[in-house]
Amino acid sequence: MNAFTLAFLAALALATATRIWLAARHIRYVAAHRERVPAEFAESVPLPAHQKAADYTRARTRLGIVDALVSAAVLLAFTLGGGLEWLYDAWARAFQAGGYAHGIALILCVAAITGLADLPFSIYRTFVIEAKYGFNRMTPALFVADLAKSIALGLAIGVPLLFAVLWLMARMGSLWWLYVWLTWVGFNLLMLVAYPTLIAPLFNKFSPLTDETLKDRIERLLVKCGFRSKGLFVMDGSKRSSHGNAYFTGFGAAKRIVFFDTLLTRLGPAEVEAVLAHELGHFKRHHVWKRIAWLFLASLGFLALLGYVIDQAWFYEGLGADRRSTALALVLFFMVVPVFTFLLAPIGSVYSRRHEYEADAYAAHHASGADLVHALVKLYQDNAATLTPDPVHSAFYDSHPPAALRIARLQALAR
Repeated sequence: MNAFTLAFLAALALATATRIWLAARHIRYVAAHRERVPAEFAESVPLPAHQKAADYTRARTRLGIVDALVSAAVLLAFTLGGGLEWLYDAWARAFQAGGYAHGIALILCVAAITGLADLPFSIYRTFVIEAKYGFNRMTPALFVADLAKSIALGLAIGVPLLFAVLWLMARMGSLWWLYVWLTWVGFNLLMLVAYPTLIAPLFNKFSPLTDETLKDRIERLLVKCGFRSKGLFVMDGSKRSSHGNAYFTGFGAAKRIVFFDTLLTRLGPAEVEAVLAHELGHFKRHHVWKRIAWLFLASLGFLALLGYVIDQAWFYEGLGADRRSTALALVLFFMVVPVFTFLLAPIGSVYSRRHEYEADAYAAHHASGADLVHALVKLYQDNAATLTPDPVHSAFYDSHPPAALRIARLQALAR
């Protein structure tokens, strides 16, 4: 057992223990505040709705604890348990070891196994937890259809991309990682353009917004904010869930504004306008591009690191692998990187919450902070989002500020 093995085991144990500790804190904290609605929400959120949110949160968090343990076990089975080596040898009987077909088969097989390990959690989350609390509208047939489409789409897009990556790794010399990064950047930018018109319609129906009063109100907001869109669309999110949302997708001439149909049935026109103003705030404050830039910068750093460790014997041996190949290195690296970077998650959460505050301020300036508060309270209640998250758990994970802090800031802006 070399030093890297010990470092990997220590990082995995620390990450898993931290996930469980944070989840246990969250469950206890939410339970302790279940019987009383926070004072700032006492007039707008009934006690039964607050208790439903607490129970829903605890159910999802308990499932997350089991998921953390299973994920750690699967990772150990693939690495030190010899699972990857077994798959490597198994596919070597069908394809030339280390060749393109062998590498693609190995990566797809690992993806299939990890997907199968996650499938029971997805089923339980959808058909037990979401159904119990009245959110699920997904039928088993639709679940299977979505899964089949996702697999087919993943193969259609993923196999050519994998071949390109493995080809670049084999042919571009010591700087292969830079060429792979440029390919990855190009692929992601292409997906930003293709997703709204080619991919999203495979899963949902998008219809033009027909409410002329709301449409006129939104178009006036867009003019006021200097935002040009290719269209306003309503998505049939209600066929899968009663959760509601709004977002814009694409960039350049392909930008679209999308409302869940569940959102439009719950919020009034002024509240919809305020929610959209928040989303426009993300665009006008360049949050989307800033996050994309950070993603690209991080991926460049990780690929450069992979370019170094791919030639190091301790990297393979430390993770229980005696075989060598570019595909095996890819799988090992991207399996273990999250273990070593897990404790950095709060940095991303802080960055994201700052963006949410900025988008809220933009909405309060260009629409109405009071209407956004009313909309948020309805959404918290409809989505059973807890109003009393554990502060440590929230600081570690949450991309959005806690409800009480967020609404207090909006009310201060209104004043």
